[in-house]
Amino acid sequence: MPSDERRPSHDEYGEDRQPLEAGLGSAGGLGFHPAGSYGGDTPGMVLCAHEGYRADLTPGFTKGRLTAIEVRRFRDEGADLRVTLDGLDVFRTPSDDVPARLAERGHVVEEDDLGFEAVPELGVIFANNSSFGYPRDEEGFPIHSDYVLVTSDGLGPRGD
Repeated sequence: MPSDERRPSHDEYGEDRQPLEAGLGSAGGLGFHPAGSYGGDTPGMVLCAHEGYRADLTPGFTKGRLTAIEVRRFRDEGADLRVTLDGLDVFRTPSDDVPARLAERGHVVEEDDLGFEAVPELGVIFANNSSFGYPRDEEGFPIHSDYVLVTSDGLGPRGD
């Protein structure tokens, strides 16, 4: 993927609330192929893996319609994969810098003690808590965010 800004939930991945089959087809167009699902015949989430980048994308469906996308950071540091928010590469920018850089762009970022940052008005959550062999700082903590959730259902309890 070129490094210009991409929004997989809309531009490449498809429209919010698209049907299950269309959502999985869009994931396949990005090189992510279904590797497992949760929820039986009408899955709530479908794990899609990109073997080349060793990355995971999990579309979430509510009542058969796309409502969320979880992206886990690539495990191939040379991956030509960009996940950006307002021009900020969230998987290559040090996670300690992400809240301040998003605030500079006018976004309200809420942080908690569990390693999550949220941008409520956009329905986005970032995390930095992986056990994978990602680059780490001198204290042993992962340098970059390793998880992003984008949802159109808001950040509260789902209630479905």
